[in-house]
Amino acid sequence: MIHSLRFRLIAAFTLVILVTIGTVFFLINQATQSEIRRFGERVDQMRADRIGVELSHYYSRQGDWRGIQSFVEQWGNIYGQQIILTDANGMVVADSKEDLLGKLYEPDSPGRLILSPRQAGAIGTLYITPKSSPEVDFTSLQILFKAIGRFFIWGGLIAIAIALIMTFFLSRRILGPIQTLTSTARRLGQGDLSQRVESHDKSEVGELAQTFNSMASDLERAEQLRRNITADVAHELRTPLSNIQGYLEAVQDGVIKPDGDTIHSLLEEAALLSRLVDDLQELSLAEAGELKLVCQAENITELINLTVSSVQPQVATKGLSISVNLPDRLPPANIDRHRISQVLRNLLENAVAHTTGGDITVTAAQKGSWLEISVADTGEGIPAEDLPNIFERFYRVDKSRTRATGGSGLGLTIARRLVEAHGGTIQVQTEPGKGSRFSFTVPVFK
Repeated sequence: MIHSLRFRLIAAFTLVILVTIGTVFFLINQATQSEIRRFGERVDQMRADRIGVELSHYYSRQGDWRGIQSFVEQWGNIYGQQIILTDANGMVVADSKEDLLGKLYEPDSPGRLILSPRQAGAIGTLYITPKSSPEVDFTSLQILFKAIGRFFIWGGLIAIAIALIMTFFLSRRILGPIQTLTSTARRLGQGDLSQRVESHDKSEVGELAQTFNSMASDLERAEQLRRNITADVAHELRTPLSNIQGYLEAVQDGVIKPDGDTIHSLLEEAALLSRLVDDLQELSLAEAGELKLVCQAENITELINLTVSSVQPQVATKGLSISVNLPDRLPPANIDRHRISQVLRNLLENAVAHTTGGDITVTAAQKGSWLEISVADTGEGIPAEDLPNIFERFYRVDKSRTRATGGSGLGLTIARRLVEAHGGTIQVQTEPGKGSRFSFTVPVFK
């Protein structure tokens, strides 16, 4: 209960209300105290004037201050303040509290001079001690509580009641989608990846639901890819293993002889199997970030020409033409020569596999601190529905499982991982029926 969002909302609203009421009460109390002090100062001034006049008349009638003590005591009792009267020499002649009689008075603040009506000279000084600050504060609080205290109490209670009602409706509006999201996430965690949250809310909660749905779609897609990977790996491994097993059983049964052709076929199947295993291992290292690169300054023009030459036999076998269009001078690239050659070879082999009776063009250009290398073909192109998945492992535009048309489906995935390991990017531009252009970037050596 304490950790629930509803309780936290109630506590937050209540705290805000109490703090607001307390702050307003404090400010009003401060203003009231200030007004009471100013009013007290005016009242003290009026009392001092009145007492001063009475003392002046008393001195005129008596000629001295004898007998004045009783009057000063009465005034002190009436006004609730200490009243002190000194003669012209500063000697206390009357004290409402009788503490300073006959003593020389040294006040902290100046008093009010008492003048003789006849002589118009100073015949004494009157001191009235002001009320203490706690008395003013207490008076201020009394006024506040009597005047507006009950309004604050009722206002606070009403505000808290409104806060509770608002919290109830707000929590239903906020917690409803969150509870739905929680239950959906729980079912998703139990393996039902088809779960989605229906939300038309445009607020942050709606955005959270959309993000959750996107995550669920990614998880479902990743799970489907994982299943496809398992099936594809099993298929790709099964074919060469079945061929090898078939040859060996035939040799064992004496159906065929272990001659050079048989051994050559077995070596081809073993090589294919070894290459698939190597590709899987290399891809797993790249995805785990454990692929080690030996980057150094390399002549990119030389690397491109050598890689193109290595695929010339495949190009000639399919009756294709390949051309290399490079600038006269390209800066050295900061790359792992073997890895980038592998990327370019994968793109070239992909272009050869999907081009019939057309042209393949390799280009390169410097773009700032990067070199962009492109492989363009005039082949069949890539359908729009396949384009988002073209760099996924084991994904083939040709849905058949023949290695002759679709390969193992790892070439482009490995190419992307190797380019990203160099800090570059790889992308494709395609038009169905007219061909594709794959391009990737590598850093210039500085």
